[in-house]
Amino acid sequence: MEKEFLEYGLSMNRRRFLTSLGMGIGGAALGSLLVPDLFGSRAEEEMVMAGLPHFAPKAKRIIYLFQNGAPSQLDLFDYKPTLEKMFGEDLPASVRMGQRLTGMTADQTKFPLAASMFKFNQYGQHRAWISELLPHTAKVVDDLCIIRSLYTEAINHDPALTFFQTGAQVGNRPSMGAWLSYGLGSENKNLPAFCVLLSKGKGNGQGVYSKLWTNGFLDSVHQGVQFSSGENPVLYLNNPDGMDKADRRNMLDKLAELNESSFETFGDPEIKAKVQQYEMAYRMQTAVPEVTDLSKEPEHIVKLYGPDCLVPGTYAANCLLARKLSESGVRFVQLYHQGWDGHNNLPSEIKGQCLDTDQASAALITDLKQRGLLDETLVIWGGEFGRTNYCQGPLTKENYGRDHHPRCFTMWMAGGGVKPGVYGETDEFGYNIVANPVHIHDFHATALHLMGLDHEKLVYKHLGRRYRLTDVAGKVVKDIIA
Repeated sequence: MEKEFLEYGLSMNRRRFLTSLGMGIGGAALGSLLVPDLFGSRAEEEMVMAGLPHFAPKAKRIIYLFQNGAPSQLDLFDYKPTLEKMFGEDLPASVRMGQRLTGMTADQTKFPLAASMFKFNQYGQHRAWISELLPHTAKVVDDLCIIRSLYTEAINHDPALTFFQTGAQVGNRPSMGAWLSYGLGSENKNLPAFCVLLSKGKGNGQGVYSKLWTNGFLDSVHQGVQFSSGENPVLYLNNPDGMDKADRRNMLDKLAELNESSFETFGDPEIKAKVQQYEMAYRMQTAVPEVTDLSKEPEHIVKLYGPDCLVPGTYAANCLLARKLSESGVRFVQLYHQGWDGHNNLPSEIKGQCLDTDQASAALITDLKQRGLLDETLVIWGGEFGRTNYCQGPLTKENYGRDHHPRCFTMWMAGGGVKPGVYGETDEFGYNIVANPVHIHDFHATALHLMGLDHEKLVYKHLGRRYRLTDVAGKVVKDIIA
């Protein structure tokens, strides 16, 4: 397969160059001087990378539980008694230091501090502070690496969400799952390397869209495959009426012949990618119904995740499905759970979100651990940025809202070679980072490292530039690696 990939790349580039210029060997020689990678260096580079980790990985696969809308770290993980003592007082200007704000904070002259109305307790060997909203998470805290010092430059949802998923605030870049598919391929030839699951909570939601799981400029085989909660988990997978499996096989064989002829004529690698996708869809016809059937899960597993795990499209069902997909060899499973945008009535909304997500998130950790899969599966939980320590709108001790806060927020990781504990620290106001800052590029670099990939070597040349998930930045956070 690697030899074929190289040959296709070489033949495609030579044919295009010679056909368009019609200059024979002299033109080819000139082309090799003007565009050094035209005659195979890129194909060789890709061949070297294909399916090969750069070093021994800690993890084989990732399950990313993305909490879309930005959970409030101050109500879940980052306990700040100072906010209780100074409730309603204005945030000191020396702390805010002129940070730019969103336009959703109407009065940008007053910043009344809002303590969380929820109680916190310390749990586990590292005495991590966990809110009463997360009783199930508190039970698995010794498996978690809680990072309190994430930060980003993006202050609004769309660029912040896109940044986390693709390493850039603009669109049309490959997503994290696509990069892993490109770098490592799939462990199961009957399932995609990158799968996407969506759910929506009761809170204020932010939209998700296909650009978040796009392949960007990578081949389309690396795009995330969205699973739905309907009768057909993957759309357009089933045979049309009147066509059986044998008919489908014959049709694909004939189509492959036509595509091979087109490839010989035009040399477009996307033709090969389409053939691969057709074949994958054919194999998925058998694999997908089996892996998405949750009805055969034993009673103790249903009890572990909660009764919602048998309701298609819920967060709990998607967590259970993520375990099944990961167990079946899917390299990267991306969940999106909407509803965390707590600008108003945050206490009520966050209660509902935690009821939807706490038990199932903890259950996923427990389930993977009891199956012996947690050590080789990296689980990630978090949103696109954090929430302010000051109230947005009317403030009472029972009701408040929080605006976007990119300067510091909390995520957690588990399994896959990470070291349990608490990493990073924010100031007494929960507004600025005072120890061990972790940028999004650092987060990506670390996740790739745990998967055996050097983020500086996982590159793709496009339009004359070498692109990577971490752009031109990022460092591995070695202190959280076991």
